[in-house]
Amino acid sequence: MIKVENITKHFGEDEILKGISTTFERGKTNLIIGRSGSGKTVMLKCLVGLFLPNSGEIFFEDKALGEMNNEEQRILREETGMLFQGGALFDSMNIEDNVMFPLRMFSDKSRPELLARVNEVLKRVDLENVNKKFPSEISGGMKKRVSIARAIVNKPKYLFCDEPNSGLDPKTATLIDNLIQDITKENNITTVVVTHDMNSVMEIGEKIVFLKNGKLVWQGTKQEIFKTNNEDVTDFVYSSDLFKKIRNIQIEEN
Repeated sequence: MIKVENITKHFGEDEILKGISTTFERGKTNLIIGRSGSGKTVMLKCLVGLFLPNSGEIFFEDKALGEMNNEEQRILREETGMLFQGGALFDSMNIEDNVMFPLRMFSDKSRPELLARVNEVLKRVDLENVNKKFPSEISGGMKKRVSIARAIVNKPKYLFCDEPNSGLDPKTATLIDNLIQDITKENNITTVVVTHDMNSVMEIGEKIVFLKNGKLVWQGTKQEIFKTNNEDVTDFVYSSDLFKKIRNIQIEEN
């Protein structure tokens, strides 16, 4: 579990995060949603330690991030997997070496042992026998699955995903959503996903945190988000024509 207590983040005179408190639960897909400029990405970077909050604290289980010593921070990095928006695969490395990269950073096992783990996670994301291909030789959806394999290769306790469906067609996006959720449950990971995609909210939104102008204005589940009277949330949810139609159907049925 990750607990956030009243964190703020400033850049000069601009206050980006304004006293956010919430929890992200283990074994669930926790989503951070909101419009562009709401503070989603800054919050994610605070969670992964790229930014330090100006005030407040972030706890991983019972350990405060701001109070961790170098060794505790190293252990936390080893326990953390990251799925970047663009995949962030190394173009000069084949798939096998891309997935193996985190293992080499944190493990002193032999190459055959590392390769066995690489093959295990590639099989989990349905990408067997692609080891020697390069990122330029596979599709966008396959790249995302390789990125997921790399993110989980160290058996992380925490998985952070930044817009995992960016640039994908709806069918592939749903596949990636379901894969992230399945892996989260199988390994009891605390997963945090930043997204603006309402399809992702409907598919995997077990805990949803909604930000507006750096403030947490609503939190709940994918079932509750369609029942809330919070105008900021409903304006966001029903901003697309598809969800406007869904809302009109619900109104007519009631």
